[in-house]
Amino acid sequence: MELTTLEIEFLGTGTSTGVPMLRCKCPVCMSDDPRDKRLRTSAIVRYQGARLLIDCGPDFRTQMLRASDDNLDAVLLTHIHFDHVAGLDDLRAYCMEKPFPLYARQDVIRDLHQRIPYCFAPDPYPGVPHFDEHIITDEPFLVEGVRVTPIPVMHYRLPICGFHIGPLAYITDAKTIEPSVIESLRGIPLLVINSLRPGEHLSHMCLGETLEVIDQIKPGKAYLIHMSDRMGPHARSHELLPRGVELAYDGLIVKV
Repeated sequence: MELTTLEIEFLGTGTSTGVPMLRCKCPVCMSDDPRDKRLRTSAIVRYQGARLLIDCGPDFRTQMLRASDDNLDAVLLTHIHFDHVAGLDDLRAYCMEKPFPLYARQDVIRDLHQRIPYCFAPDPYPGVPHFDEHIITDEPFLVEGVRVTPIPVMHYRLPICGFHIGPLAYITDAKTIEPSVIESLRGIPLLVINSLRPGEHLSHMCLGETLEVIDQIKPGKAYLIHMSDRMGPHARSHELLPRGVELAYDGLIVKV
């Protein structure tokens, strides 16, 4: 891959329940189309030689076993919710030689110390994952020489981070985005953004809200993530979406 090319591999594109959802018999959950099988949302961004994992949910092990390339240099966390951090223990395979770099807001790192304290103990048990912690704010930072700019959004009342990396803006779990943030992303080549379902939701953008944001940003291309079964079957998504907007699916690789 050329240094100027960014590649994103979608490890998972589903909401917190995953799709199929347990005990659900709807057409999407019963679908044979592999694009309708949505593990919890996560992605690998490969850019300028760096391989950056965005979020590490409960399906991380399964996702990496089927990824096109399982090499990682760091993990960037958007927020503390279980479906975005529950796979951190499985990063032990990446901590054999040195602590694995972890970038997150201060509140996220604080909560991780409470949830998985054994990973941050001064004298850890042999074999447990251990991390090189980096607290991020709204200011840009460098990971493996790659400039990453946090994108502040609100997940209902919880401030969380999206990430702007080269030609990519990656936003998940947003309910509201400030106009100034939308303006800063206007015309970006590739926008990855959450859209839970056509119907309204308290803490996630619904399809109509997401499409409104996309229309304001006017990216070169947009892919939707963090979707529930109510988004409908992938094969019929063209009926819901305007030109230039597609549903992402697990295993999809996009280069820009």
